[in-house]
Amino acid sequence: MGNLPVHMARWSARHPWRAIVGWFVFVVLCLGAGAALGGHAATADDFRVGEAGRAEAIAASGGLEQKGVEKVLITARSGELDGRAADAAARDVVTRMRGLAEVADVADPLYNAGRTAVRVDVTLKGAELDAKNHVDPVLAQTAQVAKAYPALRVEESGGGSISKDVQGQRGDDLSRTELIALPVTLLTLLLVFRSAAMATVPLLVALTSIAAAIGLSMIASHAFPDAGVGTNVILLIGLAVGVDYTLFYLKREREERARAGGRLGSQELVELAAATSGRAVVVSGLAVAASSATLYLADDVIFSSLATGAIVVALAAVVSSMTVLPAVLVKLGVRAERRAERRARKGKVRTPREQRQGGGRLVGAVLRGTARRPAATLAVGVLALLALAAPLGGLKLTDIGRETYSRGLPAMQAWDRTNQAFPEQTSMNQVLVKADPGQAGAVAAALRDVAARAKADPVFAGTSTLRTSADHRVTMLELGVPAYVSSDRAHTSLAHLRQDYLPSAFRELPDPEVAVTGDIARFADYPAHQKTKMPLIIGALLLVTFALTVWAFGSLVVGLLGVLLNLLSAGAALGVLTLVFQGSWAEGALGFTSTGSIGSRVPLFLFVILFGLSMDYQVFVVSRIREAVLRGESTRKAVLDGIGSSASVVTSAAFVMVTVFASFVGLHLIEMKQIGFSLAVAVLLDAFVIRVMVLPAALLLLGERAWYPSRAVRRARAAAAAAEDRQPAASTANVG
Repeated sequence: MGNLPVHMARWSARHPWRAIVGWFVFVVLCLGAGAALGGHAATADDFRVGEAGRAEAIAASGGLEQKGVEKVLITARSGELDGRAADAAARDVVTRMRGLAEVADVADPLYNAGRTAVRVDVTLKGAELDAKNHVDPVLAQTAQVAKAYPALRVEESGGGSISKDVQGQRGDDLSRTELIALPVTLLTLLLVFRSAAMATVPLLVALTSIAAAIGLSMIASHAFPDAGVGTNVILLIGLAVGVDYTLFYLKREREERARAGGRLGSQELVELAAATSGRAVVVSGLAVAASSATLYLADDVIFSSLATGAIVVALAAVVSSMTVLPAVLVKLGVRAERRAERRARKGKVRTPREQRQGGGRLVGAVLRGTARRPAATLAVGVLALLALAAPLGGLKLTDIGRETYSRGLPAMQAWDRTNQAFPEQTSMNQVLVKADPGQAGAVAAALRDVAARAKADPVFAGTSTLRTSADHRVTMLELGVPAYVSSDRAHTSLAHLRQDYLPSAFRELPDPEVAVTGDIARFADYPAHQKTKMPLIIGALLLVTFALTVWAFGSLVVGLLGVLLNLLSAGAALGVLTLVFQGSWAEGALGFTSTGSIGSRVPLFLFVILFGLSMDYQVFVVSRIREAVLRGESTRKAVLDGIGSSASVVTSAAFVMVTVFASFVGLHLIEMKQIGFSLAVAVLLDAFVIRVMVLPAALLLLGERAWYPSRAVRRARAAAAAAEDRQPAASTANVG
């Protein structure tokens, strides 16, 4: 693996046009293959977890699974509702909807208790998840009725219409994010390289890597179904690591070019960059991919989609940096050499600009302080990170409900008004019982007893519906709750059912299969499922990170240090996330409404991705230090020189990453806000605290022990000692 980047760079440097054309052909083939096969979207079966998932499987076995339901609400625009006009509009809705091929059933119009609103429930054909694919004709007919009755407010909400609106808003958000992130990234690269051509290369490589990854993810979805989040993570991670990997490579090539002073050609310079930064890029990409792969252990389709997206885009970025990037650098280098020759013939010799090795005055000052007092610096850095991580002790995880969606969406405005008019429909508990057909009567009697107890319980709405499958094996009881799924009232209703009503109601029946689902149970069971998987995933993540670091540097000490630093960085970032988003003090600044909790998927996803991204800087910086050690320098000098020489590129890379991640804070979906914010904070801490203070301080204190038991370092030390022994001997011989 150590020679692979050099071999590939050498071939690309010698055949640049073949490499460039080959890469673009590869990208087109990936997109073409993905489009030809099509993506495989996750089905309802793939989303089932916990008891709620078992209940949904029971319902499906009896043909009682949840369908996509759109609720058409008719209210007055002002004043009291005109009953005659409302009746006419409702009949019009029923007639229109029953004529649609996408509709399976239309319920009779239903007035609320105060007769201020009338509702028509429209059940769509197909599974609940497919509702967004069938909802357009229904929305069109609702719009026609609204146009025909201008004095009334006729609107529609439901799983399909809400998903459609959220999906459209997410697409608009991502487009706006790209409009912000791409120009800022390009401007940063222009400041770094002071060359339009060199600044454009990282963006082109990153964008083509993203394109290839999108095609590959569509192919991979046939093994790991797509939950609809894969493209988001490809864009989020792809732009960041794609630019970073290219930046590491480009900066090293320019350093070698400046150091060579014209004595080496472009091909040789590219090979030198491949042997150093190229290897670091490969290790970093493998670290992101391997870390992300631990998410498959979550046994959850959403995490599988996130893992697949992160893996394919990280590997695509690595392949592009090993193939097309060396070829582009050679072509740009040859062009620069020809310009230099033309200037030389005209007598206009330009002195090469010295490459700036430091990361600026601030970084230099901090590094000098670290060198003087490593123990104090280490203590201050670790204590500061632990203080930032402290809010994790109060972390509260919940699934993200619809109440967190933007109220600027028409479907969400209709959803709010529907819940206000029909509060008993706000949330639902669904009790599923599977038993022998001969027990159907006893099961129904037990569920009616549960319904009676729920009616007397103030946490429930007092409404219930009982249904039985055609084969009498499955019975379902639906109980309404007039509260959002995230509320204490909703959670209390679920607890009463599972812990009290159902155990007592079915105590006498011989082994019926009983489970509770519904939106309340899903909301509660998903975080619980993640908590059971978290120790396994974190354990695997720590092991993978440790093994990769030891493999890369041959040092158990560096491997253990890398794991500890990654834990500090990730813990601090998640602590800041908890502090900001579980409170309300930052709502105005960041544009969100606090739920008093963090999305249940967010910490685990962030923890894994942060470990992978932290390896970028860890591998790059420690590689520079190890290079100096292998040249025979002392560990102290190697640490200071390595940190100093890599500070500028780490700072530039961090600024690019922060820009990309921070742009996601502007999205409407609160989970994406939380992810973008936390990633931006983590990169800042990693680049400016871990790599400038904590890492060098720890390595300075460890000294030569840091490389235990690296054979390569021992050989370098032995060679340096032998050279020192030979030098005095040679001097004595000359004197004699």
